Amino acid sequence: MRSCSGWRRFILCFFMLLILFHLFSVLELHSNSVVQGPSKKGNKKSDHLILGPAAGQGLLNRLQCQGTKALNKTLYPTSSSTGDNVAFVTVFTIYNTSLDSHADSRSSSSVSVGNVSYSKTERSMAILNIFINFIQVTMPRSNVIILTDPASDISLQREKVTLYPIEGEYSREKLMLQRIRSYITFLNTKLKELAHNPGKSSHYIFTDSDIAVVDDLGHIFQRYPNFDLTLTFRNNKDQPLNSGFIAVRGTPESILRAKNFLQDVLKVYSSKYINASRMLGDQLALAWVIRSHPGFNSQRFGKAEAFVQEINGASVLFLPCATYNWTPPEGAGQFHGMPLDVKVVHFKGSRKRLMLESWNFFNSSSDISDMLCLILLSGRTKYDF
Repeated sequence: MRSCSGWRRFILCFFMLLILFHLFSVLELHSNSVVQGPSKKGNKKSDHLILGPAAGQGLLNRLQCQGTKALNKTLYPTSSSTGDNVAFVTVFTIYNTSLDSHADSRSSSSVSVGNVSYSKTERSMAILNIFINFIQVTMPRSNVIILTDPASDISLQREKVTLYPIEGEYSREKLMLQRIRSYITFLNTKLKELAHNPGKSSHYIFTDSDIAVVDDLGHIFQRYPNFDLTLTFRNNKDQPLNSGFIAVRGTPESILRAKNFLQDVLKVYSSKYINASRMLGDQLALAWVIRSHPGFNSQRFGKAEAFVQEINGASVLFLPCATYNWTPPEGAGQFHGMPLDVKVVHFKGSRKRLMLESWNFFNSSSDISDMLCLILLSGRTKYDF
């Protein structure tokens, strides 16, 4: 082959090289799109854990991991530093009348985690049991109270766990609305009990049942001695408050103020957000009650720092979700890792598999910090339930 020589031939060769480079780039782009295409299809959920890079590497006050080994572990106390009683309260019901499902329905809706296969009802019960497990590890002296539909067929034999039936409307469409009603009924009952037996008091932490308590929470009532109830907040313009964690001090005065506060929320929920009764209505109502209070500064939600403010006669402690209601993000978006002082992990939505897998991992490692690394590495994937 004759080499390119001379000015004209040099120009000709140069343009031929440009054309070839362009063709190669187009082919490479097409090849990459074929490889990446399947991963971008829809929102198909995974049926197993997918580990990715640990977000927050190098950031101050964030969990640092090498694989599933934590490099900067925090100390997690095994018992509360306070002698006060703390009880966890959750609303839970099941929609199948029996835990024994038919074989055909089981095969169509079952999921497997490890060596265990679950029907829809069984996996709901598994989540509830793991919710209890984490509490009994980190706060072994605490009781768990389950507010439920009297017609719900729940078979649960656990120490320090009480089923507390409350009449109401527990359909999926009305469950969040019923949750607030159940909280109010429960607080009213406790108020009456304290009137007859003042010495039998307890603080209460109302939570969703898809959370893992990974550190002792009894310190809240000692560190912040002047609040009646606690809410958790995040830097979210439309939904700054999450209703999955509400703490109430166990004095008659605080219980009464917390009950009155929730009654205000219920009124707003029923009048303004009834169309969102299945989801989000309670959080929207909470935000409306808080923001409508004269003098409240919503800009305080922009900083992850605790603060106290009186709202409608109740002293409300606002705690950052980053510590007391941390949720592994799904999909893309900003994600700055897991704070080192995280105390509650909330497995909302499709993160339920991750909750079961996390408990299984903790059972094998007995190390909460390493388990948090597993959650951190898995936190961007949508799982199958």
